[in-house]
Amino acid sequence: MDTAIKVAFATTDMVHVNQHFGSARSFAVYAVDPEQSEMLEAAQFGELAQDGNEDKLSVKIQLLDGCAAVYCQAIGASAIKQIIAQGIQPIKVHEGSTIKELIGDLQNEMKAGPSAWLTKAINAHKGPDAGRFDAMEDEGWDE
Repeated sequence: MDTAIKVAFATTDMVHVNQHFGSARSFAVYAVDPEQSEMLEAAQFGELAQDGNEDKLSVKIQLLDGCAAVYCQAIGASAIKQIIAQGIQPIKVHEGSTIKELIGDLQNEMKAGPSAWLTKAINAHKGPDAGRFDAMEDEGWDE
């Protein structure tokens, strides 16, 4: 899965995205590419209240290091600001959304032509030299 990006889902049952980011008890972290997906990690946090305590977010944001996006039912403004600063796209989903369906939607978007945030995430995964040789070839460079 060389072209995979990492995404996280706020979930209690590892099937549905059914948690608010700040009070999420667990995240399922997946590697996703256009053809396949693989669960990388299931992180547990225990019971957390939606109390405005921003310190609890740092542990979650550390877990999301390297993720392109996090899917959740809701997310507060402070958390949005913090995860966007880390290059992670917050994605709010409807109640009842399943991880499997969301991964399928993400894969379809990868195949059809990714949105701006997804294009940025894919390019970041490829590294700074991505496309350098293609650009050189387009300019007429030969071996």
